[in-house]
Amino acid sequence: MRLGVLLSGSGRTLDNFHERIKAGTMAGEIVVVISNTADALGLTKAKNYGYPAFVAKGNDAINALIDEYKVDLVLLAGFLKLYEPPARLKRAVLNIHPSLIPSFCGAGMYGMKVHRAVHARGVKVSGCTVHFANEIYDEGPIVVQKCVALAEGDAPGAIAAKVFAAECEAYPEAVNLVAARGVDSFWPSL
Repeated sequence: MRLGVLLSGSGRTLDNFHERIKAGTMAGEIVVVISNTADALGLTKAKNYGYPAFVAKGNDAINALIDEYKVDLVLLAGFLKLYEPPARLKRAVLNIHPSLIPSFCGAGMYGMKVHRAVHARGVKVSGCTVHFANEIYDEGPIVVQKCVALAEGDAPGAIAAKVFAAECEAYPEAVNLVAARGVDSFWPSL
């Protein structure tokens, strides 16, 4: 599979993908990395890894690059905009969310906002969800979920660290499942 990675920030998830692909534990090859922010550290990392890396504002500009690089599967890796793929990839966009969907998700719920809400609610278990993205935040079919136990004194930063460790396992697992089973196997029959 030809993978396109969309990111907005530091590229920690890109680091994980790169290491897993290099180790042979994640299917596919990264053929392009795109950010909607020019100062994203993830772009620098992508260039250092040898991936074509671009800044693109808006879906049309992003999709032109996605088509140019013949991407089969789009991986949202901390991409903080609602992405609308080209028609041929409408069902081939994966996202990772730092909670167990349907809890602590939806528009405006990302990153530390999620972990602060988890902390404030006092839940005992959190985790992450890899799901297919559609036109509504965090609504597409779920591929993989990983749970993490929370301790009484876990602050939002500690929760974030535990969840990110789970994300590093869950996202490559989800990509491998999609590679093995195909995109369509995760979507309800029409």
